[in-house]
Amino acid sequence: MSLFHRQPPDDVININVGGLRRRLSSSALSKFPDTRLGRLLSCDSEESILQLCDDYDVSAREFYFDRNPGFFLYVLHFYQTGKLHVMEELCVFSFCQEIEYWGINEFFLDSCCSYRYHERKLESRHHNWDEESEVSSVDTSPDEISDINLDLLRYSTLRCGNLRKRLWLTMENPGYSIPSKLFSFVSISVVLVSIATMCIHSMPEYQVVDENGNVLDAPILHNLEYFCISWFTFEVSSRLLLSPNPQKFFKHPLNLIDIVSVLPFYFTLLVDVTLGSDSELGNLGKVVQVFRLMRIFRVLKLARHSTGLRSLGATLKHSYREVGILLLYLAVGVSVFSGVAYTAEKEEDVGFDTIPACWWWGTVSMTTVGYGDVVPVTVAGKLAASGCILGGILVVALPITIIFNKFSHFYRKQKALEAAVRNSDKKELEDTEDFSSQNQDSEAPSEIFQEGSKPDRQCLTKDTLPAH
Repeated sequence: MSLFHRQPPDDVININVGGLRRRLSSSALSKFPDTRLGRLLSCDSEESILQLCDDYDVSAREFYFDRNPGFFLYVLHFYQTGKLHVMEELCVFSFCQEIEYWGINEFFLDSCCSYRYHERKLESRHHNWDEESEVSSVDTSPDEISDINLDLLRYSTLRCGNLRKRLWLTMENPGYSIPSKLFSFVSISVVLVSIATMCIHSMPEYQVVDENGNVLDAPILHNLEYFCISWFTFEVSSRLLLSPNPQKFFKHPLNLIDIVSVLPFYFTLLVDVTLGSDSELGNLGKVVQVFRLMRIFRVLKLARHSTGLRSLGATLKHSYREVGILLLYLAVGVSVFSGVAYTAEKEEDVGFDTIPACWWWGTVSMTTVGYGDVVPVTVAGKLAASGCILGGILVVALPITIIFNKFSHFYRKQKALEAAVRNSDKKELEDTEDFSSQNQDSEAPSEIFQEGSKPDRQCLTKDTLPAH
């Protein structure tokens, strides 16, 4: 027997939702026994009632619910008409939570709101799927801003920590201060000079040939190379000495780029000093030449001073799925159209002699480069080429949107990280100034007390007493 059957016969119960009081008949609630209010009619103990409401008064037959009173008006309309309408002020997630709390199935949505509700719900699911896809391809490491703050806190335990922190921020964050902008400008200039020096060295008019026929650097280019290497070495060593976490230093991609940009020079210098010139080393000399060519990687040092380049690197790193899909599409298209072109052009002797030879033509065509070194001449071959070009446009365009969205995401993230570093240091500086000012204020009364603890007898004379 339910608790209501023990009460005086009364068809009305009182519902109080966030201060909004309404009276509902038991007959209206009994039409929907699976809802929260409908289940109240079958409660036979205080415990079962408190499982459904937040508080109640049995004598007044009033039940209290700490929920949204505005949405409860839609619930009342549902019990009166049997139709549920969407509350526009609530997002689709909040609306789902509310109807789930009241035990109302979305099946009862009226036709005027059902389509709009399901459309909004579908859009939210697509948005969540994009976020989950992005998170799944992005490292789920701790928040980078928190990591930066932890690194900054490490300086408080180091010797000359405040000075080292400011020097480190000056070298790491180009927008930290005016000296950091000057340092970034000098660093970029040295990188550009190094790249220009390497490019000029490849021009015959700037090359010097010794008596053995070996190509040597011009003296001015040689001196510029030594200056650039000295600057790069200074940068790497300074960042290593000022880094709050040396172990983390060697895991950062930009630091690895800095190390790789200077290692080839010292390796070739060591080989030249210990073993001799390239011509005397044979195969090892070719390895040395390869190391010298690795100087071109110095251009990657610009990523340290460019938010766009860092965002591009992060996008390529975290878009391996999309890039893999793109390569898969290209591989399938190249294989299919290469086979068709080989079948149509193998008798014409125009470069389509084998299917592997057709792969080059298929790759160039699907990427819409079109060198024109190998072209079909038959009608069937031209139709295959047309399909290859059109298919390549579609294949390349499909994943580009996802990759572009990720680039925008990482660009905003890099900007937020740079702003977080600047703001955290400024906040710490303001806190330090406030703390010092508070200390001065707290010391002032003690000084006054110390001065007044031994008052001069003259200050107690009649002339020095305040007038009444």
